[in-house]
This record gives sequence, structure tokens and C-alpha cells, in this order.
Amino acid sequence: MTYCESFAPVWRADAKLLILGSMPGVESLRQQQYYAFRHNAFWPIMGELFQFDVALPYRERLECLIHNHLALWDVLGHCERKGSLDADIQRATPNDIPGLLAHCPGITRILCNGTAAATHFRRNFPQLSPMMTQLPSTSPAAARLRFEQKLMAWRQAIRP
Repeated sequence: MTYCESFAPVWRADAKLLILGSMPGVESLRQQQYYAFRHNAFWPIMGELFQFDVALPYRERLECLIHNHLALWDVLGHCERKGSLDADIQRATPNDIPGLLAHCPGITRILCNGTAAATHFRRNFPQLSPMMTQLPSTSPAAARLRFEQKLMAWRQAIRP
């Protein structure tokens, strides 16, 4: 088991929507970037939805999210895990999601990227569950849906 620690949240006070993953995978932790694994569909989906080139440098992609009033973080702050699979997460502690929401009072909806993020969110923040929508995971491990199906679900949630 390896000790894993999530990244700092990406946000600005005018955020209206919070996207939560569970915990960064091995490649993301190595690169210190959200969704760094090249087969993860997160950045291609965001690029489609907000019309930016996914080949932009990481900081510029984050700025595109912020410019579109999105905040980005993970449900979990720390955990132990072997590899990158969410199913292997153990001894997890949550991030301070209510604290982030206090800094971003305009956030009215929370989108959880996959089942694990939604499960950990409901377990740790039941009072916030009415704000939360679970979306298909952008991870390549969640292969039951094609990219187009994931894109459609994310599009409907982000631009209702």
C-alpha cells in the first residue's frame, strides 16, 4: 500500500460548479496534475465542452476551467492504495468540501466523477448529497461507456 495525498483545490470565489474526483491516480500523482493519465477522458471532455485545445499546457487548461466558473478537487484528501484503482482505496480521509463551499458561495451543484467519488462523497457529506450528481467516470477503467456516451452525460450535467 502507498500513502496518497490529493492536490490543492482549483477554484476562484465566483465558481458555480464543483467537479470532484475520488483521488488522483499514480500518473497524476507522479506529474502533480489532475487527470494526467493520457487515456483519461477528463481533459478531452472538458475541451469539447468549453472549446479549448487539450494540448494546452496544464496551467492554461486549469485557467479554462476557472474562467468557466468551475472548481476542481477530490473528495478524499488522503488514503492508502495500491496502484490507481478506486476499488483499492483504504483508510481514506475526506477533504474539507464544506470549507471550500464557504469560499465559493455560488456553487450550487457538485458533479462527482464516477462511482467511487460519489460513494465517498455521500458517506462523508450526507448533508450535501442533494447538491450532488454522479457522472460516468472519465477513467479508462470505466470502459462500459464509449467516449461519446460519457461526453453526452457530462454535457447534460454541465450545461442543463
